Parts: sequence; C-alpha cells; structure tokens
Amino acid sequence: MEWAKKENNCKVPIKSWCKDLEGPALDQAEDLARHPVVFHHVALMPDCHMGYGMPIGGVIAAKDAVIPNAVGVDIGCGMGSVGTNIPVSEASREKIRDIVERVKETVPCGEGNAHKIPQEWDGLDDIDAYEDRGWYSAHVRALALKNLGTLGGGNHFIEIQAGDDDLVWLMIHSGSRHLGNVIARYYNDIAMVLNRTWCIDTPGKDLAFLPTDTPEGQNYIKDMNFALSYARVNRKRIMDRFREAFSHVFAETRFSDEINIHHNYACLENHFNTNVWVHRKGATSARKGEIGIIPGSMGTPSYLVEGLGNPESFMSCSHGAGRVMGRMQATRSLTPEACDKAMQGIVYDRWSKVRKGKTKGMYDLGEAPQAYKNIEDVIKSELDLIRPIKKFYPLGVVKG
Repeated sequence: MEWAKKENNCKVPIKSWCKDLEGPALDQAEDLARHPVVFHHVALMPDCHMGYGMPIGGVIAAKDAVIPNAVGVDIGCGMGSVGTNIPVSEASREKIRDIVERVKETVPCGEGNAHKIPQEWDGLDDIDAYEDRGWYSAHVRALALKNLGTLGGGNHFIEIQAGDDDLVWLMIHSGSRHLGNVIARYYNDIAMVLNRTWCIDTPGKDLAFLPTDTPEGQNYIKDMNFALSYARVNRKRIMDRFREAFSHVFAETRFSDEINIHHNYACLENHFNTNVWVHRKGATSARKGEIGIIPGSMGTPSYLVEGLGNPESFMSCSHGAGRVMGRMQATRSLTPEACDKAMQGIVYDRWSKVRKGKTKGMYDLGEAPQAYKNIEDVIKSELDLIRPIKKFYPLGVVKG
C-alpha cells in the first residue's frame, strides 16, 4: 500500500496503492469516503484515475445498497485470455498480419459497429421478461442481438501476444456493449429521483444509490447480472472467432482453458465479518489463488496474475495500466511519429482521424502507449495484492 488517510469530514479512510493520484480522482475518492452507505474504507488500485462519479480503479463496499455509477456504464467489462502450443519463433510478422485481418473480417470493431444480422443466444430469450423495465425496448433487444460477439471501441482490444513461456497467447478486452450502458443509466436516474425523494444528499454528483431491500435495488442487481452474463458470452464469442482465425494460420494449434473475468461489477461478499456489496469499477477480483489478467497498453506488456487475498483491498487488484492523460489530451499533445515509434515491431492499424468534436481532423492518439501509466510500475505497486505468473508482449493488436 502506498498511503492511507482519513480527512476530518470523511466517514471512512482512503487506502491507496496509487502513488501519483490525480487531483480529480482523489476528490472522487473523498466523496466516496463521505458516502452514507460506504463501509470500512475506500480502496484505490495503482491504475486509479478519474472516472464518472467514482474513480476507475476504485473498490468500495456498500452496506445494504448498490451504487450504479460505482459499477459504471460498461457493466461486465472484462478480460479473456487463452494460451496456445505455438512457439513464438513461428509467429512471423506476415502470419500475425494474416490473423489480424481474419479477425477483423468476423469481429466488428469500433463504436457503433455490429453484426449485420442478429446473433443467436438462448440467454437473450429471457430479455422479454424485462418488458416492465424502462430501459427495455425493441431497439435495445435488436441491438443486443447484433452486438453479441463485437469488440466495441475505446480501450477494448484483441491482441496476439508472446508469452515469457515462449508460446503465443491470445487476449481480449470487451464488455456488455450498448446493453450494459442503457441498464446503468436507467438505474442511476431512478436512484437520483429516489434519493431526492428521501431527502438524501449524497456527496459529489453521480453517486446516487439504491437500497438492496427495495424493488428498485433488487431489479438493478438482477439486470446487472443479466448484463454480466451477456458480457461474458460476448467475450467468449469474440474469443471463438479469434481462435478460428488463429487456427486457420496455425492448423495444428491446441488451446489452453479460457480465462474469462469481469472488472466492472458489484457482488455480495463477506469482508471484515460483514456481508457487503463490493463494487469494483476498473478493478479485478484477487482472492487468494484466483487467476486474474492485468493488461498494459497496446504497446506494452500484460500480465497473468494470482491473487493473494489481501483484505485491505477487499481482495482486489488493478484492471490494467491506467491512464495518465485523457483521450483528447493525448490526441492534442502526442504526435503520430512518436506513437508509431512506441509501437515499433507490433502489427497494428495506423492511427485514424477523429471524426467529430474539438479534435476533429486530428489523428486519434487516445490509445497510444504514452497515454497510459508504466505497467511495470503498476505491477510493482501491488505485489502485496497479486503474484505475477506470466508476462506477455504484444505481437499484433486490433483496437476498437
């Protein structure tokens, strides 16, 4: 742990594994420490940075309540990883490029890109039961079916990696797409109305909560879990297409068991002898012996880790490297030449142009390696939370 403190106006202390925490993220952490339902302490992982309402890389425990924005809008966002028997020495640049192009043919990538025809999944048959919810519509259902098995945008990725075991590994990062977003926003709006009705003034904005003994709280938990299931299947569908593309190039491939985990969710757990709803927003569960994935940026290593079950972090660890600059700041301050240099030796598509907003027409450099913290520093900061098992180096990257 880097530091711990409790301000005079805070209900619980803040414990941080993040050495250089930006001011806005600390302000958000202090809002959480003053929150009426937050229990015991606020934990900040080493990749922590400002989020919406709650910092990304934050972990809290809530007593008898859930906070929609402490889970976030991409409910169930998480990681997938699988190993192969293919030696890194056989993964030529030409073969990596071939796999990358085949993946892009079967996995729609980028915001708004979906399959042209609806996908099939038995779990979506249950969505009709949600017709009494305000977030449900024929449009949401149709888009959920077309989005299944798609990457999305932002920091989501599909990556071919060289493991330090000299074997090639596959890794993905994606979530619940549009479905999780509409569920999250719907319940945050409900929580805001109810909190005003009850004359509860939550510290900071965007931290409205739902008691778990209310119909609204129970419905959020049910719908959040539905989005978690969708996100898990979404990653599996992407990984299935990824493995098919890989096997087309390496016909004799054998794959290890797939790892598929969330890092945006709330779950009922027991901590400090109390049953609480642990909210991990950009944080990975790290119970003792539990396997987790901590990716770096698109140009830096990623890690497979084993949890140590540290109670001080609510048995959690980081979910990635964490940003040091926002996407707009990176686009304005970095250059394509410097970002290309950081990606030297890695197969990737060159930087695209921003289509709208204040940086329209500029190269979109928001996901360049320089926009992220040093993954080695992040890992070193949490060696009391996890034990690194394997290290992966990027060979080829598909970004959303």
